[in-house]
Amino acid sequence: MPLQRRLPKRGFTPLDRVVYSLVNISQLDIYETGSVVDAMSLVSKGLIKSTRFAVKILGNGDLTKSLKIAANKFSQSAKDKIVAAGGTFEETA
Repeated sequence: MPLQRRLPKRGFTPLDRVVYSLVNISQLDIYETGSVVDAMSLVSKGLIKSTRFAVKILGNGDLTKSLKIAANKFSQSAKDKIVAAGGTFEETA
């Protein structure tokens, strides 16, 4: 039997795929008003496991405090809720 029939099939995994650690807006209510939220502070609070992956903030839930949030990506609803609560957001590279 030829070699290509003896080996298992493998799928295609794109090399430029970006994997995100997801955080919802409702999870950020554990921070105090005026706090700076970045990847290291998310790890210290236990919201993400490590800084190995990029961080994306999603707009599920409500934000009641004004925070300065720095992450790699934001959903549009998360941006709207952060600004509505009086906070600021910054997209990092």
